[in-house]
Amino acid sequence: MSKDTTGPPSFDLGRRHFLTGAGAAAITGLSGCMRAMGGRAREVNIAGSSTVFPITEVVASEFSSEREDVTVSISQTGTGGGFSNFFCPGMTDINNASREIADVEVDQCGENGIEAIEFQVATDALTVVVSPEAEDIDCLTVDELRQIWTDGGAERWSDVRDDWPDEEFEFFGADTTSGTFDYFVEAVIGEDDTHRTNYHATERDRTIVQGVQGNPYAIGYFGFAYYDENPDQIKAVSIDDGDGCVEPSLETAKNGEYTPLSRPLFIYVAKQALERPEVRDFVEFYLERSATDTVNEVGYVPVTEDVRDENLEKLRAAIDEVVDE
Repeated sequence: MSKDTTGPPSFDLGRRHFLTGAGAAAITGLSGCMRAMGGRAREVNIAGSSTVFPITEVVASEFSSEREDVTVSISQTGTGGGFSNFFCPGMTDINNASREIADVEVDQCGENGIEAIEFQVATDALTVVVSPEAEDIDCLTVDELRQIWTDGGAERWSDVRDDWPDEEFEFFGADTTSGTFDYFVEAVIGEDDTHRTNYHATERDRTIVQGVQGNPYAIGYFGFAYYDENPDQIKAVSIDDGDGCVEPSLETAKNGEYTPLSRPLFIYVAKQALERPEVRDFVEFYLERSATDTVNEVGYVPVTEDVRDENLEKLRAAIDEVVDE
């Protein structure tokens, strides 16, 4: 069975610097056992985005059902927390990411001899949610969303629209280490303002579900998959980017209608980790499934077969380089 927790991986310092022990947030016992190879477990270690976590969790479960000799450990640390604390220091093999790697993270990785290889694995419809009890809240313009989430902005629903309740918001959103936070700031808040700080910030997206459901004055945002698994507990808000209200869905994200909150999702692989066959096998397995219903069933849009094939070609070229070195 898989485990959804947020603690960082635990590390066995006796191993190579990028090969860690099973994490506190590990998917442990997915195959029912952990077979030692040459006296040691073969492991693939992953940290990063909570948005990408559901995809990686399912792929890891499928992989481990076929490969009992490999343990896959996953932690939800946020995209930025994963890069800065684990991936770039060489402590994990893969980082889940709901945004592109930042220049400062590329530099940090480079200082530690880590080369990050980017693979898009899905598209997300970042979703704004309220309680089903908020019957009048069905659609927000991007400007209204900006008013609500900008530091010093609206504090009561009636500050946004006169006919909305004269009640204070209760805010739930992504932690500042999250790629979801970064993307939301870029897409909604903009460079001239800052995201409000008086909100419940978390890397546990299910905590946002719990905070919003049953609270008619709450509002939150996270990846579409977490709405998709809780459609009766929370209500998705349509977004008007100037062409009318568009509901978040796999279809509107895929066809480009849901703007500006549809976004690509990634995994980043440490090139050096591809020296290990278990990492090579897992990444290839992951990329092959990124164009299938495995992604769709989690609640995201799969990549096209062309993107999948480009990713596999990129992976094989990187493997050839590290194997030949």
